Amino acid sequence: MTPDQRHRCMAAIRSRDTRPEMIVRRFLHARGLRYRLSDRRLPGTPDIVLKKYRTVVFIDGCFWHGHEGCSQFKMPKSNSDFWRHKINMNIARDYRANVELRLLGWRVIRVWECEISTVAKREQRLEALYRQIINPEYAPCAQQSTAADPAAPYDTPR
Repeated sequence: MTPDQRHRCMAAIRSRDTRPEMIVRRFLHARGLRYRLSDRRLPGTPDIVLKKYRTVVFIDGCFWHGHEGCSQFKMPKSNSDFWRHKINMNIARDYRANVELRLLGWRVIRVWECEISTVAKREQRLEALYRQIINPEYAPCAQQSTAADPAAPYDTPR
C-alpha cells in the first residue's frame, strides 16, 4: 500500500459501533441485559455500562490497545515510533480508566477482539462474560489479563 492508501484505510476505522462491539451488544441484549452505550460521564467512556450491576465493559481491538501475545497485534514496520507511542498512550489511558472506575466502585471487564473472532471462541467468551456480569464472584479460569492491568498487584514491590 502506498502511504496515502494506508492513511485512508486507517482513517476509515471507526471507534464506535464496531463489529466486535455489535456482537457483544446483541448477545447481552438477547440475554435480557439492558445497558447504556458510551457513557461520557464515566472515566474512559466505557463501551457498555450496566448500571444495575455496577459493571462496565470495554471491547478493545487487539491492534489499537496493544494486546500482548496476540496474533492480531503486530507493531507496524513503517513509522514505528509514531505507532509505538500511540499504542503505549492507549495502554496508559486504559490503565488510568481502569483505576478510576474501580475507585468509583465499578467492575471493569475487557473483551478483546481476538476472543470473539471465531464462532467457537465467541460462544465461550460471551457466556463467560454474561456469568461475570451476573455473578461478581465468577472468575473464568481461561481469562487473560489485560494489557491495561498491572503485571503485579498494587501492593507488591516490583
